[in-house]
Amino acid sequence: MDKKVSIILSTYNEAEIIEKTINEIFKTIHNCEIVLVDDNSKDGTFEKVNLIKDKNLKVISRKSRGLASAFLLGMINTSGDLIGWTDSNMPQLTYHFKEMINKLDEYDIVLLSRYVEGGGDQRSKMRVLSSKIINSFCRLILGNEIKDYTSSIFLMKRDTLKHGVPIAYGHGEFFIEFLYKIKKNKMKIIELPYVQPPDAEGSKTASSILRFFTLGLNYLIRILISRFRKN
Repeated sequence: MDKKVSIILSTYNEAEIIEKTINEIFKTIHNCEIVLVDDNSKDGTFEKVNLIKDKNLKVISRKSRGLASAFLLGMINTSGDLIGWTDSNMPQLTYHFKEMINKLDEYDIVLLSRYVEGGGDQRSKMRVLSSKIINSFCRLILGNEIKDYTSSIFLMKRDTLKHGVPIAYGHGEFFIEFLYKIKKNKMKIIELPYVQPPDAEGSKTASSILRFFTLGLNYLIRILISRFRKN
């Protein structure tokens, strides 16, 4: 029997693109469920996905907002043998999942990476620079075995959670700590190249310069915490 795949999506004001993302995932992955956590969108995202009548789509709405906690809530509600995550506004990346599924015959977790041969980043210069700085710091403090600690697009065996569970607070920095934890526990990790497309509508994450630098500082602090936290 084919292994069931659970893909987690976190949405905030994605009404224009979310239906396409969902359709692309179902078209690409056989035996798949999608667990979608909407963080109180104001543009009708929740109402739109609720119109999609598919038994393999689970939709959860909540009043709070936060990427890390949305991921954890989504993961708790998955039932697949394989668990993955992708950006809800990048349907063009879903075709990678076929190769990622095949790689899980040999590996425990497969990451899409901008920093291995064939990868790239087409976002604004500021976002590209900040990503390179954070990942360079990750490699310096946490180890050079992983090149892209922050893309967060991945697929893993469910059993990987026996060797490390995400500590879900903050924003995307939670995934850095998760990767470091499972790396320390000798999980087999492989990175496949992808090119991150330009931001279609600006960044919801870094909506102002102050928030941009605040988030960057939070990432650097979390990297240091990850290095010295006892597991």
